[in-house]
Amino acid sequence: QVQLVESGGGLVQPGGSLRLSCTASGFTFSNYAMSWYHQAPGKERVLVAAVFPTRATKYADSVKDRFTISRDNSKNTVALQMNNLKPEDTAVYYCNAKSTLGSASEFWGQGTQVTVSS
Repeated sequence: QVQLVESGGGLVQPGGSLRLSCTASGFTFSNYAMSWYHQAPGKERVLVAAVFPTRATKYADSVKDRFTISRDNSKNTVALQMNNLKPEDTAVYYCNAKSTLGSASEFWGQGTQVTVSS
């Protein structure tokens, strides 16, 4: 059974930090690109950051130099370190796994709320 379980969301003041974590099970983690998306109320779900099996990374322009994505293949986890948070970062954050082996296999977590407010 495939599972992606996110943790680490919460309420933080502007300028603060949070670390999100996603623990995966039920598939070969090392073969999947792992990503974080966010979705604000009334808006589409958009890519925040991705880390590939090669450990190459990709970031949305809005989070470059503030967020860092990392993966630990030995623990089947992916983390998103978020620094200097802004109110516009407020959203539900979702963990995503997408196969890099040519299949259409893709999985989503249930999401974790991040609220940036004073």
